[in-house]
Amino acid sequence: MGQSESKSDQTPEPGDLIAISRGVYLHWAVYVGDGYVVHVTLPPGDEVSGAASSSLRSAPNEKAMVRKQKLQEAVGDSKWEISNSLDKMYRPRSPRIIVEEALRQVGKRMEYSVTRKNCEHFATKLRYGKAVSFQGMVVDAATASLYRPGKLPMALANAAVELFRRP
Repeated sequence: MGQSESKSDQTPEPGDLIAISRGVYLHWAVYVGDGYVVHVTLPPGDEVSGAASSSLRSAPNEKAMVRKQKLQEAVGDSKWEISNSLDKMYRPRSPRIIVEEALRQVGKRMEYSVTRKNCEHFATKLRYGKAVSFQGMVVDAATASLYRPGKLPMALANAAVELFRRP
């Protein structure tokens, strides 16, 4: 898929966070330049074809791998956008530092958890030096609500408040 067929009209800069829509959740990557992103994916052998390979399903073995891929390969048929929305809360690191650190992570295996160590945590840690995941907090709150029926709206509200309270 060429750049003209992209599902976004935006032009990313090195260090930008890329949010890729996967329907009910977002997959996160860091743009490192020359059409490439670095992101957390399934380890070799656990892949499925196409863009789904660039996202983690439930990752039953709770292992992931950091990869460098062409943006369009990682995106596939999904829509994507630049999402540096936490810049108002946290000071971004320099693009050079973000890219260097991202490239040093390529090929490494890491633990994966939807709520504690997901692709959004990975990307925000690179950009801001702080691992933040709103999606992770929402999943955590939703899981907690399973044990306390009727508490989901309050749990989600608390998760949102916590996100914006963090320094």
